[in-house]
Amino acid sequence: MPFAILHDRMARRFETRVDGVPCLLEYALADGVMTITHTGVPAAVGGRGIAAALVQEALATARAEGWKVVPACSYAAAWMQRHPEYHDLLG
Repeated sequence: MPFAILHDRMARRFETRVDGVPCLLEYALADGVMTITHTGVPAAVGGRGIAAALVQEALATARAEGWKVVPACSYAAAWMQRHPEYHDLLG
């Protein structure tokens, strides 16, 4: 299921709404390094791949911008560990 994910550069987060419920991925950015600090998907809409879609969108943005990534959020860290095609982004 595709999700309409918006990148709010000012707030440093990626966000989407599923069934009216807000879901997000927050990050910090310094010296060309995106540190993913939090991925939040409420239980009411969990289990649909929303967090994975948020992480993928964040990583696609990092790749396009030439940023390295530090997955400080446990979900993002586990997701990246399972997807070696993104290991080149690890900073």
